[in-house]
Amino acid sequence: MGFRNFLSSFCFAFAWSMLIAHTHQLQSSQTQVLLQLRKQLEYPPQLEIWNVHGVDFCSLPPSPTVNTTCENNFITELKLAGNKVLKGGYFEGFAVPNKSLSQNFSMDSFVSTLARLTSLKVVHLVSLGMWGPLPDKIHRLSSLEHLDFSSNFLYGSVPPRISAMVRLQTLVLDDNFFNGTVPNWFDALQNLTVLSLRNNRLGGEFPSSVNSVNTLSEVILSGNEIDGKLPDLSGLRNLHVLNLSGNKLSSSLPALPKGLVMAFLNKNSFSGQVPEEYSQLNHLQYLDVSYNTLTGVPPSGLFSLPNISYLSFASNMLSGSLPHDVDCSSKLGFVDLSNNRLRGSLPTCLNSKSGELIVHSGGNCLSVNSQHQHAQSYCLEIREAKKSGSGGKNVGVTVGVIGGGVVALVVLASAFLILVKRYCSRGMSEQHLLHKPGLDNSDAIFSSEILMSARFISEAAKINAQSLPPCRSFSFEELKVASNNFSETSLLGEGSYGKLYRGRLDNGMQIAIRCLPSKKYSIRNLRLRLDLLAKLRHPHLVCLLGHCIDGGVRHDPRIDKVFLIFEYVPDGNFQALLSGNNPAKVLSWSKRLAALIGVARAVHFLHTGIIPGFFNNRLKTNNILLNEHGMAKLSDYGLSVISGKIDKDEGEAEGRRSSQRRIFEDDAYSFGFIILESFIGPSIESRREAFLLNEMALLNSQDGWQRMVDPFILTTSSRESLSIVISIAKKCMSFDGSRPSFEDILWNLQYAAQVQATADDEQK
Repeated sequence: MGFRNFLSSFCFAFAWSMLIAHTHQLQSSQTQVLLQLRKQLEYPPQLEIWNVHGVDFCSLPPSPTVNTTCENNFITELKLAGNKVLKGGYFEGFAVPNKSLSQNFSMDSFVSTLARLTSLKVVHLVSLGMWGPLPDKIHRLSSLEHLDFSSNFLYGSVPPRISAMVRLQTLVLDDNFFNGTVPNWFDALQNLTVLSLRNNRLGGEFPSSVNSVNTLSEVILSGNEIDGKLPDLSGLRNLHVLNLSGNKLSSSLPALPKGLVMAFLNKNSFSGQVPEEYSQLNHLQYLDVSYNTLTGVPPSGLFSLPNISYLSFASNMLSGSLPHDVDCSSKLGFVDLSNNRLRGSLPTCLNSKSGELIVHSGGNCLSVNSQHQHAQSYCLEIREAKKSGSGGKNVGVTVGVIGGGVVALVVLASAFLILVKRYCSRGMSEQHLLHKPGLDNSDAIFSSEILMSARFISEAAKINAQSLPPCRSFSFEELKVASNNFSETSLLGEGSYGKLYRGRLDNGMQIAIRCLPSKKYSIRNLRLRLDLLAKLRHPHLVCLLGHCIDGGVRHDPRIDKVFLIFEYVPDGNFQALLSGNNPAKVLSWSKRLAALIGVARAVHFLHTGIIPGFFNNRLKTNNILLNEHGMAKLSDYGLSVISGKIDKDEGEAEGRRSSQRRIFEDDAYSFGFIILESFIGPSIESRREAFLLNEMALLNSQDGWQRMVDPFILTTSSRESLSIVISIAKKCMSFDGSRPSFEDILWNLQYAAQVQATADDEQK
């Protein structure tokens, strides 16, 4: 009887406890806050489940887009994500934001509501279309340990009051539009383990306060505009991931912590040699230092690190020979040494025929069985240049020149900014901004004084000038031999800038020779123009290797034969590849986007990399060439500077400004048609005006552009990626004067490429 009573009491207590647990409801005030947040987010479909009467928020099953966690009747974790959240990662991954919320949305009001959930420890609000500045009152969430607002449309400064949130362990604000200077108050967050601000527009120097946060395991600041020197980071003993790619850092490579696993330092302006100390990073698995200006030979110990699997040194200024006795780690799966100045042979372990290790070594002067190697002279030029400049007797002169150059640079930059502000403030709604192809005014306005005092204002200009061979003078006899006496079999084509021939120099290097149309050129002004054009160095510009000036009569101060010698780009032009006539070379959507991004980078450089800028570049798909690596290079840029008139009448200032305005707009308009050709096909070039009049409106509807787009692109591209590109194409051809800058064009194209890359990964 006693046992029966005990069993009965136990069962009753258990049932009562289960009933209490099942009916355990969130406090009504907390429920009201959640419903208010749903309203402010404009009732996203993933929150329909919150609309059920009497729903228990604390017992809802978690999903990839919604998750709430409770403790003691209070919400402690809130995770909401848009429907289009994609996989992130340390490489190029990111989440795709939905379209922004309406004008009624207020980020300030939203954060005020959110802060009423005073027990929150985790907030992940990703890809919800939230926009506006992130208010300082976010610090009211004083219990917060994890904050993630990535893939929205937030802008302005990162709120300094976040530094008061001392419990924060994770701060993620990726893929937004935060600008201003990168914060330098991270030393106040002594519990921080993950700091990620990638793909924003933050500038200034690398925050030194990061060095004081010993708990950090991930620092991800890629895709910003951080510049200056990178400090010694070896003190961050818990750091495993460092991603600073795609910034403007220009120091030597820093000391790194011994526990580092992944280091992404690519696409910056790092100089000097790869530190020998990197050979002691025994935990390192992934190192990418590509697209910098690094010199020397990589330390051989890097290849034998016990955990190393990925090494990329591509597109630097590495020179010399790799040791033959390099040992490769058994885990090493990828090595990229391409586009440097390396000589000799590859180490045995990198020259293996085994398919387990992928090695890229093209674009060097290596003695390997590859058709993508330069002649030895190409890799010796850098060494000879260093030797010739090593003496110290001209130091005083050099300092004087640099000092004068800095003063001139400041004056010119100031004048340039004033002029641009004046031009842009007048508005650009005139119909004549859209030139018909046959009525293009290509005369560039460059006075002799400007030509002589032109200065680069882009650090990229100096970097790229160092990585390409210097421009030199060729003899006419040399060109005759190279082109087989300018035979018809060497003729590549003919256009408004004269005939173009293919040739081969004595050292085996292939070249393209442009024979400018006959015209009497003033030798002095011509040399000034050639000197200006020769300074233009960029990875996506066809390199000017030299020139030949042949007047026929020695005492005549004016000459009529001018030849320009360019690098030969072997894989055809963009227009031909878009035509689809060669099925073996059909370009995927990703490759088309890569070509567009390359050309946009080149044009952005032409606009901003030198004073005065090169604005009227006659952009066409047949002027975009692809090299053997699939990299797009723009040709025929700046030739109006060589063939155009020089305006000597200083009194025509207003006409000059009007001409400059037209030139400033022309490249964006022309690039819009290049974008169109990338998804419609080359046929659009022959019916430009008809398209503007009759077919442009079709791009405003999805059904319309689905009928126009090349079926191959329509069936193989991501719908989101294609939509982004169509949108930027329409803006480029706008009649209302609101054409985007090439910085904006480039940003949108890169965004479209990331969307496509993520979609491709998901289909694998």
